[in-house]
Amino acid sequence: MPELSIIVPTFNESTNIEPLFRALDASLNKIDFEVIFVDDDSPDGTAHLARCLAQSDKRIRVLQRIHRKGLASAVVEGMMSSSAPYLAVIDADLQHDETILPKMFHKLKTEHLDLVIASRNTDQGSMGHFSPRRIVLSNLGKQLSRSICHEDISDPMSGFFVMDRKFLDETVRFLSMTGFKILIDLVSSSPRRVRFAEVGYEFRKRLSGDSKLDIVVGLEYLKLVADRLLRGWVPINYVLFSAVGAVGVMLHLTLVFLFLQVFGLKFIGAQAASSSIVIAINFLLNNSLTFRAYRLRGLSILAGLTIFYLACSIGLLTNVWVAGTLRSGGVPWYLAGFVGIAIGSVWNYWVTSLFVWRVNRPRRSVA
Repeated sequence: MPELSIIVPTFNESTNIEPLFRALDASLNKIDFEVIFVDDDSPDGTAHLARCLAQSDKRIRVLQRIHRKGLASAVVEGMMSSSAPYLAVIDADLQHDETILPKMFHKLKTEHLDLVIASRNTDQGSMGHFSPRRIVLSNLGKQLSRSICHEDISDPMSGFFVMDRKFLDETVRFLSMTGFKILIDLVSSSPRRVRFAEVGYEFRKRLSGDSKLDIVVGLEYLKLVADRLLRGWVPINYVLFSAVGAVGVMLHLTLVFLFLQVFGLKFIGAQAASSSIVIAINFLLNNSLTFRAYRLRGLSILAGLTIFYLACSIGLLTNVWVAGTLRSGGVPWYLAGFVGIAIGSVWNYWVTSLFVWRVNRPRRSVA
């Protein structure tokens, strides 16, 4: 049984996995380790290449996931597939400095810690060739993470760390497994204070592949922060669905004003035209953001849009009926209106999530 399992999530990075393994082998020559490549069915054949490498070295294992996507869940599944008492996570893109792993591992064991984090923000650390934009975004993420981590971690956005399996066992059932920042998820989900330390390193320049830091990753990060703050009381996708709906309400009022004042339509015509446009926009936003993992493509968008129109129409009628019933029963208009909107919103979310995006079907890529 290896003493240390190194989990490497891969995203179309087959060109890097052999150099990474050779670098790890050179750095960890005094440690009994294995490498588990977790690949979300990359179309470039990463899993196949990893299997070929595993044929000549038993320290390499492959976990190929079909119809499942996401870095956080990939890391956790890789960890749970290991029997090693210590676990490490490192990216496949060669930007993490594998030569500090022995120092991190020694520190974890000798100081009886839960977690040792490779940090770019300590005195010995550096962002390397990070662009100014990415530095700003990283610092913003760091500030947001403080609201949920409750630990003074200098680099909570790090994806490079070593941990004790016992800490994982204590924490894993509380994880959100949302997005790309598994370290924040681990720390914020811990039922107790985390015993951790940091080791500085310089972030390397990317040799190949594309950065995973884009608007989708940013959205997934915000979803993780919101999910931890809400503590699971409200589905985070419902919060995002409602936010899209709120934007739709503002857009609806703006369009009604334009149709009335600029185009001279009657109120009923302006209301109908605006509602039709806004429902379509809400559908497209939810397809791209709220239900991105299940998003519709091609001709299925038309079928989904039709069902979305029908569901929202029923939701609107339910909203009006509930509000009217409460108002006629003496409930103040603002409270009756709020309850009607809330019920209509919940209806729209659950019906469309089940029948438009079918959240119980296999997940698609988030790319």
